[in-house]
Amino acid sequence: MVRIRLRRIGRKKAPVYRIVVADSQSPRDGKFIEIIGQYAPRQTEGGLNVNEERANYWMNVGAQPSDTVRSLLRRAGVLKRRHETRIGRVSEAPASVQGGMQGGMQGGSTQAASATPMLEGQPDMSNVIAISDERLEEE
Repeated sequence: MVRIRLRRIGRKKAPVYRIVVADSQSPRDGKFIEIIGQYAPRQTEGGLNVNEERANYWMNVGAQPSDTVRSLLRRAGVLKRRHETRIGRVSEAPASVQGGMQGGMQGGSTQAASATPMLEGQPDMSNVIAISDERLEEE
C-alpha cells in the first residue's frame, strides 16, 4: 500500500520533515516515490509547504495519508478544498440539468453543448475559477 507520510531530515534537536509518498513497507527515512511537501514544526510562520496538486493526485490514486500528515493537510486546507471540489462537482450536475429542463428546447441544446467538452476528456475549468475567486475574496 502506498502511504503519504513524514520523512525526517534536519539536525539533532532541530527537526524538519519532508512529506513524501512511499510504500508502507519501506523504512521511515528510506526509499520514497515523491516529495510533495515540507514541514518544519519549530518555525512559527511558513513551516508547512505542500504541493496540493500532487497531494490530491496521490490521494486520488489510492495513497493513504498517515494520521500526522492528514492533520497537516487539514491545517494547510488541502482536505477542505478537496472536499469542496468533490461536493461542488456532485451538486453542479443536478443544478445544471434542472436549469436545462426549465429553459425548454433552447436551454436543453445549450446543456448538451456544454456537456460535450467533458465527454472529449477536457477538464471543466469553471470550478477552478470559482475556487480561485473565493480565495481572493478571503484575503
